[in-house]
Amino acid sequence: MLVEDTTAPRKQRHTARRILARLIEEYGAEELSYSTVRDYVRVRRAQIDVEAGRRVEVFVPQEHAPGAEAEVDFGEVWIVLDGVKTKCHMFIFRLSHSGKAIHRIYPTQAQEAFLEGHVEAFNEIGGVPVKHIRYDNLTSAVRSVVFGQGRNRLENDRWVLFRSFYGFDAFYCQPGIAGAHEKGGVEGEVGWFRRNRLTPMPVTRSLEELNDRIRSREVEDDQRRIDGRIRTIGQDFATEHPFLAPLPAEEFDPGLVLNPRVDRSSMITVRMVKYSVPARFIGRRVRVSLRASEVVVFDGRAVAARHQRIIAKGGQSVQLDHYLEVLKTKPGALPGSTALARARESGAFTSAHEAFWSASRRVNGDAEGTRELIDVLLLHRSMEAEDIEAGITAALGVGAVIADVVAVEARRHASSIPAGGSRPDRHRGAHAEAKVQRVVSLTQRRLMDPAAVIAGLPPDKRPLPTISAYDELLAKRTEHSAESASKENIS
Repeated sequence: MLVEDTTAPRKQRHTARRILARLIEEYGAEELSYSTVRDYVRVRRAQIDVEAGRRVEVFVPQEHAPGAEAEVDFGEVWIVLDGVKTKCHMFIFRLSHSGKAIHRIYPTQAQEAFLEGHVEAFNEIGGVPVKHIRYDNLTSAVRSVVFGQGRNRLENDRWVLFRSFYGFDAFYCQPGIAGAHEKGGVEGEVGWFRRNRLTPMPVTRSLEELNDRIRSREVEDDQRRIDGRIRTIGQDFATEHPFLAPLPAEEFDPGLVLNPRVDRSSMITVRMVKYSVPARFIGRRVRVSLRASEVVVFDGRAVAARHQRIIAKGGQSVQLDHYLEVLKTKPGALPGSTALARARESGAFTSAHEAFWSASRRVNGDAEGTRELIDVLLLHRSMEAEDIEAGITAALGVGAVIADVVAVEARRHASSIPAGGSRPDRHRGAHAEAKVQRVVSLTQRRLMDPAAVIAGLPPDKRPLPTISAYDELLAKRTEHSAESASKENIS
């Protein structure tokens, strides 16, 4: 009908009401509303005129005050994640004045990713735009578009809470292609960054690693000049930064709050994926923050467990640390446990742990040797992994497969690091000739095979110590006590 109007007399063209009447009469569109037809006619008639060359669409250049406005959008990207080609979503936040942009890759574009991207961007730029931020009508923010009422939208409650927390307004663009030019800066940034920074497809082991690489790229982009500008992005941002509103004193938790129950396997189910929690929570409900890239479990205000988020349904994320108290009472369950298998796959259970476990079982037996290993694993809660690994190496070096010796050596290794200095393992050559006194367990050294004893000590062939001489003194003391008692009875 609108195309026919292009050749019809001016006074005999369709109005929106006439089009609605014809749609009802000829097509039975009884449920169609006038406002829907009116809004469509207004947009489509202008597009037809542009396509036919009767109207030239003119864009008026805009000036954006420093710190006043920003634009946000999502773009699809493909990456090779841990060897698998995976579709992800790139969140982009772009300041309108300077062109400073923040990019983050998430496995989803759900509301938790939308909010987390904002938090990351605000923290990165060190402030919040004072006027508004421009958006498409994303379902993460908008429940529905209210047609016929300008740019009014029905917003999600959590999104309203988030905006109130940071103190900024939202500007919603027109739906569809008609509103694309209203946030053209971020639309162009999506394509530019994808072509220049994510081509060819990035290969990464985790999204955290990829986002770290993107941060370094953003630093490089500060030296870039946007077409037609004299100064670089970094120079314009330095001018813009003082005009941003300050960040709130506290940080908003962007995660979706859930309260699942912990099952008998010390697991919770979140979005059809199982995550382990410490065994002490079995049978209880816990508070979970489901975020874009991780799942955080809280015990009150303290973090009880943290997992990388798994998108595939039916997946599992199990941490060995959550089962250590249980395994200490049931050491026979450790060798075949899922938690141990996952720890080996992730590299958390290292070859040093394997060597200590093997030596400990050989000396102390399977059950007690496994308990010693568990005591070593418990040290990870309060000490650095590299210090514990150094402690294990030192303990094995003197033939002392005891968790206490590992703890002493690990603390000694940690204390050898100068204040503010780098870890010793980064400069192994500087410490190669250092003579460090080590703990030597003579008891363990006697029990082990002499061929396995290192540390430069000769085999100890002396007999084991005895206290039989002291036992003889005890016998004489007993006889003396009996004689004294007899004399007292006679007297």
